[in-house]
Amino acid sequence: MQIQVRCSCGAESCPEWAIVELQGVVEVQPSFQDRLQNLVIGELCRPSLQENYTFTVGYHELTGSKVTLKKPLLVLKKVKYMDVDQGSDNSSAEVELDVIGVIRHKILFKTRPRALISKPQPALKERANAAGSSLSN
Repeated sequence: MQIQVRCSCGAESCPEWAIVELQGVVEVQPSFQDRLQNLVIGELCRPSLQENYTFTVGYHELTGSKVTLKKPLLVLKKVKYMDVDQGSDNSSAEVELDVIGVIRHKILFKTRPRALISKPQPALKERANAAGSSLSN
């Protein structure tokens, strides 16, 4: 069986994709098991013009860098065409792969996450102390 690979976007204008590589396991809560498509798990940003990235997941922040892959990868979409013979009940499917993107880089997060712990705001702390002292009087 021969499978054809087709690029409809052109060799130079294929959308650029990237791989996000994390160390460890990303576990999904049981309440989201059925709804994984378009699930937002964090915020990925590049704070400067350098090739450094931060990925914030909940109260954890990871720092990573952009790495060029040795060999580029293709993102493919499988397309099936049904061929129906008019003289018989046999139907065969012709499969074609359509290129929808090229992956040339990955964003590698190889360090342990840093915990983001917020400090209480001084104004709120002073108000709480003032309210506590007025209650004790």
